[in-house]
Formats: sequence, C-alpha cells, structure tokens
Amino acid sequence: MPEGHTIHRLALDHRERFEGRTIRATSPQGKFAAGAALIDGAVMDTAEAHGKHLFLGFGPDRWVHIHLGLFGKLGFGTAPPPPPTDTVRLRLTGHGHHADLRGPTTCALITDAEKRAIHDRLGPDPLRPGEDGDRAWRRISRSRTTVAALLLDQKVIAGVGNVYRAEVLFRHGIDPYLPGRDLRRDQWDAIWADLAALMREGVRNNRIDTVRPEHTPEAMGRPPRVDDHGGEVYVYRRTGAPCLLCGDAVRTAGLAARNLFWCPTCQPAAARP
Repeated sequence: MPEGHTIHRLALDHRERFEGRTIRATSPQGKFAAGAALIDGAVMDTAEAHGKHLFLGFGPDRWVHIHLGLFGKLGFGTAPPPPPTDTVRLRLTGHGHHADLRGPTTCALITDAEKRAIHDRLGPDPLRPGEDGDRAWRRISRSRTTVAALLLDQKVIAGVGNVYRAEVLFRHGIDPYLPGRDLRRDQWDAIWADLAALMREGVRNNRIDTVRPEHTPEAMGRPPRVDDHGGEVYVYRRTGAPCLLCGDAVRTAGLAARNLFWCPTCQPAAARP
C-alpha cells in the first residue's frame, strides 16, 4: 500500500496538470460512471492529501475521494491518451494530460461534510500544513500498545506505513516493542520532526530514502540496494543482512498484521525507560 508521501505527490501531480482547468471525466470500467458524469466538464479547483487519502476538488461541495488500498494505481500521461482498458475506474483528461485510476479501494464522490468526517477520524499528517505531533502524542502517551503498532494506526498518525515505521524507529534507536506510554516526549518530538523531513524528501524524490549521508553506498563503498521499493534504507526488508551501523543481523517479526524490521543491537529493549 502506498505510504503518505506517495499520495501527497499524487495531489501535487494533479495540481500541476489540472488545477484551475476544465477537465473531462469518464469511467471506462463503469463503476464510477455516475460520479464521473457529475464532474465531467467541471473545473478542478484543487487536490489535497491526508495520510493515504486523496481528495480532488470540483467546486462547492463536490470532492472525488480516492484511497488506493493494496492494489490501486494512479498514472499520468500526455495527450492524446491511448484507448482506455476496462480496468480504468476513472480517467481525467485535459490540457495535454490524462490521469488513469485503476483498482482503488475507494473512488467516491463526496460532500464537504463527508470529507470533513474523514479528516476527523484520521490522525495528524506530518505533511499537512499546520499539523503538529501534539494530538498524536496525547494518544501515544496513554497507550499500552507498542510504539511500532501505534505508528501504523492511521487514527493516531496518518500517512506512515511499514517502511517509514521501521526506518524512523531505527534512526532513533527505539525498541519497536516499547509501549507508547513508556516513550519519552523528547523522543516523540524527534520522531515527528524526522518523519516530516523524511516524508518531504519522499514527495520531492518520489521514493523513500532514509539513510544519512555517511551511510549511503558511495560513502560506505557498498553496492546500492536492489529492491522493488527502491531507495536506501537501514532495516526495511533487510532480514538477516548486516546492520549498516553495527553489523548485527537485521531481524523481522509480525506486528500489527505487517512485517516489522529492526536491529536488536541498535534498538535494544534495555533502552526502555
């Protein structure tokens, strides 16, 4: 499932191509035909993201809400677009560009009130202007749940997925099994600030890189990482490989229905307060 930086990048891509312009909308698959008909010929006012949710605005009280889920894809191209396949849920075209949405968990036309309800149930997003970590901290500091599980709870903090979870905990030497209530406030503030910085870089580069300059392949004289997800990371999907800092084997285990990755030496349980 795409992490929050990808959705913010998609919002930016829509704004660059369609904002303030009249678009044509169709649903070749037919599942969004009624919604597409209502926005066809309308101006896209804006596009925004909150966590893993994308919102395309088409005038007063009219938003297309998209959640890609596990299998959704959203791609862009130039005009003229190729004939659409019957897997395209929504096609937007206009001003020399087109966007095709395939296989999303959600593609729905919603009102302002329905959009606000989605925002209200989500935690703060490190990439949204004006957000801070206070609201997330209030939930984390009272919770017996592990900090690793809390980071994936979109009601606590929106947009963090499995890669950012593993990497930010490693970067701050936090035991992933530490209960949220045992995390110090200064540790949380550092995690929040780091997530905001890492995810902004993710939006800019359209990939996740989490290693510090001194740990890049060039600096360490090591081969670059080869992985479908791309990017240079410390522990994510590096099970059994030597930690880039200490050389211990990276471990993995199931937690919160996802695979957790961590270094037992750099993130020791003994470090708990």
